[in-house]
Amino acid sequence: MNIIHVVEPFASGIATFLRSLVENLQDDLHIIIHGERETVMRSSEVKRSFPKANTLFIRWPSAQRKISVWKDLVAFWELYTILRRLKHHSHIDAVHLHSSKSGFLGRLACRLARIRKVIYTPNGAPFLSGTSRWSNYIYGQLEKLGSYFGGRTVCCSASEWQVYQDLGIDADCIPNGIRVENALAQTVATPSPPAHKFRIVTSGRIVYQKDPALFNTIASWFEEFGQFEFVWVGDGEDKHELKAKNIVITGWLPPDDIHDYLSGAHLYLSTSHFEGLPFSVLEALALKKPVLLNDCIGNRDLVHGGLNGDLFQDGKDAVLKIMRYYNNKNMLTVMGEYSRRICEEEFNVDTTFNSYRHLYKN
Repeated sequence: MNIIHVVEPFASGIATFLRSLVENLQDDLHIIIHGERETVMRSSEVKRSFPKANTLFIRWPSAQRKISVWKDLVAFWELYTILRRLKHHSHIDAVHLHSSKSGFLGRLACRLARIRKVIYTPNGAPFLSGTSRWSNYIYGQLEKLGSYFGGRTVCCSASEWQVYQDLGIDADCIPNGIRVENALAQTVATPSPPAHKFRIVTSGRIVYQKDPALFNTIASWFEEFGQFEFVWVGDGEDKHELKAKNIVITGWLPPDDIHDYLSGAHLYLSTSHFEGLPFSVLEALALKKPVLLNDCIGNRDLVHGGLNGDLFQDGKDAVLKIMRYYNNKNMLTVMGEYSRRICEEEFNVDTTFNSYRHLYKN
């Protein structure tokens, strides 16, 4: 099959998801129409992590994150032209749209180009991303409008699926998955923290959605205690929010280095406002790490009643739970075993991508 992927934010978690699709559907040709997020990572760097045998890339020059009527019209026309050309040469069996901007413009372009097999994966509901109720309302109405253009919406977590149902948009749910044995087999190159250090790690873009201000608030409670180390693996426009002296910002790293930082952690912490189903947390589960996650869409699908970690409601709640973990380190090993078991049983990569291939075919 020839599967066309359209992705505006060709970086971070969406790039990880897309790379997993390509790696696990090796018998198919994947043509990736992509934008550029140089502030996160150059597309040339992202491409290097993709298999060469079954992947082709087409640049989508005008694609951008922000809403701009003129630039979005230009981006739409570029995408429509590319898709129409690929269809003319019989290079399309299915189109898979990733993220909200690609989903909106892509569904309209596919409708006009009369492409019927269209799948849209939000990877995080955009109507939860605004900084006000008004902006979330606008994003919600755009999602509704986009759904009228056709295609099938596929959510990547049960809680994300529920908010789409609540909005009145019919959707399927295929949870993200990870290959647990691959995560455990990789060699750890980054030294583990010193014996007296308790390392707490998060990974991703340092942006409003991930709530770096809350991460900083939690870390600042432990500034006077030298045994606590907070590590943010990534970079982003809001890194100025991370002011506490005990926070280390690594910048953007290759996937193997990110894996190594997660391997060396005692605890994975997520302060996100919302998620789709984060691959960084899935990898932490696969690496037998307990997780402490803000109680939000996407995160709450990954914690089982305190067996493999906890959800927290605010910064004070998170601090109390971190102290409990630190004072009862033996429980971290037990919780880590549950993390891996949950990952193996509920977020199996073969189930995920067999389900996507079934959608592509049918």
